[in-house]
Amino acid sequence: MNPTRRTVLLAATTAALSPALPAVAAAKKQAAPLQPYAAYWYPDSLPSGTPGEGITWRSLKSWRADRDPDLAFNAASVPLARRFTPTPANPTARAGQARIQSLVSFGTTASNPSQGSPTADYYALTHWAYIDELVFWGGSSGEGLILAPNAPIVDAAHRHGVPVLGNIFLPPAAYGGQLQWTRDLVQRDSAGRHPLAERLVAMAQAYGFDGWFVNAETGGGDPALGAAMLSFLRELEKRAAAKGQRVTWYDSMTVDGAVSWQGALNDRNRAFFETADDMFVDFRWTPERLASSGDEAERLGRSRYELWAGVDVEANGWNTSENWDAIVPADRPHVTSIGLYRPEWTRNHLPADRRTPAGFHAADDRFWTGASLDPSRPDDSDPWRAPAVSVADRSTVTSVPFATVFNTGHGLRWYEKGAVTSNAPWNHLGLQDRLPSRRWVVRVEGRRPAVGFDFADAWHGGSSVLVDGDLDAPVTVDLYAARLPITAGTVVEFTHRTDAGRVDVEVAVATADPEDPGAAPPYTYLPVSGAGSWRTVTVPLDGLSGTLHAIGVRLTAAGGLVRWRLGHLAVRATAPSTPAAPTALRITGARGGDLRFAWRPARGAVRHYTLHRVLPDGTRRFLGGTCQRAFFAGGLRPEQGERAARFELRAVGELYSSSDAVTVTHPW
Repeated sequence: MNPTRRTVLLAATTAALSPALPAVAAAKKQAAPLQPYAAYWYPDSLPSGTPGEGITWRSLKSWRADRDPDLAFNAASVPLARRFTPTPANPTARAGQARIQSLVSFGTTASNPSQGSPTADYYALTHWAYIDELVFWGGSSGEGLILAPNAPIVDAAHRHGVPVLGNIFLPPAAYGGQLQWTRDLVQRDSAGRHPLAERLVAMAQAYGFDGWFVNAETGGGDPALGAAMLSFLRELEKRAAAKGQRVTWYDSMTVDGAVSWQGALNDRNRAFFETADDMFVDFRWTPERLASSGDEAERLGRSRYELWAGVDVEANGWNTSENWDAIVPADRPHVTSIGLYRPEWTRNHLPADRRTPAGFHAADDRFWTGASLDPSRPDDSDPWRAPAVSVADRSTVTSVPFATVFNTGHGLRWYEKGAVTSNAPWNHLGLQDRLPSRRWVVRVEGRRPAVGFDFADAWHGGSSVLVDGDLDAPVTVDLYAARLPITAGTVVEFTHRTDAGRVDVEVAVATADPEDPGAAPPYTYLPVSGAGSWRTVTVPLDGLSGTLHAIGVRLTAAGGLVRWRLGHLAVRATAPSTPAAPTALRITGARGGDLRFAWRPARGAVRHYTLHRVLPDGTRRFLGGTCQRAFFAGGLRPEQGERAARFELRAVGELYSSSDAVTVTHPW
């Protein structure tokens, strides 16, 4: 990206800057760890010297799926879900106009764990409903330039209908970029083809993600290199399209081979835009350039919303000053789409004592929803034009059975049926549920309670939804926009608990969309029994037919403080069935207390797998879960008097029913 504005770019996304290459070269290469990490490569030639500690230099040209020892840990398994757009949550949010691309660094290039890690301090993105494309941002000259997104991120994004792109970063010379790496990327074979274009598409297919973001910023090129890059991009796009993948071009290199950020679509980058699926327009755009770019896209027979206007939020988040009317004006059609650069600011800017899951989600809701914290009631005085103000949300809740335990993908503990089965903090986005998209629409004539994800207690996973406040009028919380068929026997299953106060609870269901944006769905209210401790209730949808369009909850109290939490929600037409068990559980690698597990998948549909350790007293301790067919557990130690550790693996279905266990032991 523009080096005059990206002065901290690599420092924020990598542990090794290329200006420090002499130090990197002097470091000794470490033995390969059992801990698997997200994969990264150079196009072909490697830097001189030796890599730093914990870094492995790899050549993409030499990559083969059958030789990749970590592929089982990194390959995503959740297919890209189909999305629909319900009636917008407010009158200013529009469907079919501006979209959002999000460029996110989830960790350093060389040290981004494949399957989560033992900390809750993580960018657990949940506002997928406003995102159309996620870019797995990163790369550095001292570690690697081509990044494949790790499986948990792809699985979570796909569950919400969002494609994920890997990143190709050819850095400026000021950050150690070498023009040879650009030449390596676009090299031809004896037949005139670009072998790395084929390799990139094959790798995305093997890893289960959706294409590539191409960011060529190494200067010094000439027209011949510009022509070679265009030829490479054409082959990459053709091969990608044949596999259902996408390619985004970043406004950096121009057709003459030079790096010159245009901040516009014009004759210097038009050929690249015409070749790619879309283009990220550099931050130096002006209102005039952006308007002309949209017009030029349409003149070329393309949509103006295939241009992402760069908005840099890395440093200031919702305090970023931007000319929003140049992108998403309120009084006329949107000009282009939005490209958000580094929205993980919502986590990174928090002081240490607020880097908790609750602190992060409060900041992330503020970023995506706006100051009102209610997408149905945008705050017109807020200078930050949150995505929910302009962009209509989407949903993937389209088939039964549908279930959620409101798991955000990280937590302070792990719960099963309301009991703690691990006291260790954790993160793993692949375990994230499909979550309420409109956070939080609260419909009340009186005092508005606080509504949000809570991590102090849960029914299953790491979080629940907590409603906390002094209720002086009925409160309806919108939860899901849906398109779920209602048939004979369809029920809503509901697990809830009242921690304080007395409250009557009703499930709110609607078989049609609201008539106008921002209006309440035409709910029918069905009473739910239970108070005090966790209780699961089954509510038949008798008398309703057609399609379930919205699901919510209504709380009515006699007055006073109420603390009520929702731990589980499901819509199903048949009783939960027990999934088939996986088979052939085995330990494929061991080093001290670090173990690698692998297994054969269970027959039939499986949401994810869970791994527990059985302690000598018979207690089951949760070690982790994954959607993959392999898992790494680190730092294990013998319990007192334990000669061998015993492990149990289960398959978990969409309704959270578990299979029988398959076991394996490991002698100490």
